[in-house]
Amino acid sequence: MSNAKPTNAPAASREERLAARLRENLKRRKAQARALSAGDDGAADSGDSPESGLSNSAG
Repeated sequence: MSNAKPTNAPAASREERLAARLRENLKRRKAQARALSAGDDGAADSGDSPESGLSNSAG
């Protein structure tokens, strides 16, 4: 019966690592969203600038 615990431990530690990474990712994404909303002072079309790398030309 003691064999079940060690075989389950790697899966549990993996899930703990994944959960920690998800929490870190969520914190980072929330911080980015806060920074974007704080920096958005009415520049509604900031994504349309030539520096964005997007082109409106078809050719």
